[in-house]
Amino acid sequence: MKASSENAEDVIVGINVTPLVDVCLVLVIIFMVTAPMFSDPIFKVKLPQARTQEGEEKDKIVISISSQGRLAVGEKEVKDKEELGRELQVRMAQSADRYVVIKADEEALHGALIDMMYRAKEAGARSLTIATERKK
Repeated sequence: MKASSENAEDVIVGINVTPLVDVCLVLVIIFMVTAPMFSDPIFKVKLPQARTQEGEEKDKIVISISSQGRLAVGEKEVKDKEELGRELQVRMAQSADRYVVIKADEEALHGALIDMMYRAKEAGARSLTIATERKK
């Protein structure tokens, strides 16, 4: 009988949580590693077509960007981005509305378009519009 009472004292009452914590940490690491893979698109997205409303005629300043990266403000071609900034400031001073329309070729770089938007805002544009052609 004495032997059975010694065995009863050796029994551990409780749950060993170390393996549970190890498994949980491994799962957290797996989720942390795989989560960024699901947030980046790996395929092209075709955006839906939208109907646009006819814009009202305002005193507008037109910036044109060609597919080769050539720039123009109105009918005047500019050599570089600094000259474009100076020309925009002159035109903004003459315009009451400070309304800018950016006409970018569909082959123009996205970065060039963003840069023109930034420069127009820096020059004091109140409103920016990107010109498009209406789908038939």
